[in-house]
Amino acid sequence: MVFGLFGKKNGNAAIVARQYQALTESARQPFLYAERGVPDTVMGRFEMISAVLILYFRRTRASGRAGQEIAQEIIDAFFEDVDHSIRELGVGDVSVPKRMKRLAGMFYGRLESYAAALDQGDAQALADALSRNLYPQAGADAPDMAGLAHYMLEAEARLSAMTEAQVETGRLSLISGTNGQ
Repeated sequence: MVFGLFGKKNGNAAIVARQYQALTESARQPFLYAERGVPDTVMGRFEMISAVLILYFRRTRASGRAGQEIAQEIIDAFFEDVDHSIRELGVGDVSVPKRMKRLAGMFYGRLESYAAALDQGDAQALADALSRNLYPQAGADAPDMAGLAHYMLEAEARLSAMTEAQVETGRLSLISGTNGQ
């Protein structure tokens, strides 16, 4: 009986890997950086994958148990990936937990601020939150994030239209077409 529980998680490994890859590819689409104003930096990429994962988790909160289990495994994979990336950048072992705690706090803070705007369908509030997070030092001089906010609202609508089977099998897509349109 206990072994069945572990088998379920292992059975999800292929789904989690496929879905995590699709989500990270969605966050790395060139148009997001060239046309939507996401800075092409380490932190810009962190911010974009965070935004994509937030959209995904908002979709899976209404999923059945299988979809929610996969979502949890994807968040685990994300933070393992972040940990690995921090170490590759040369951060010492002693500093990694402190940085991970900071990045996790940033992720969950964005989840809260983006969710408030997404719940209301408020593109301007979402654009303002994106601007604050993507360009924290720029203040009022930050680039306009209206295009990225509209992309996120449209992506959330596409995710909402996906079937539960698509969620449970890891066959979701946030982008439509090759240029994000």
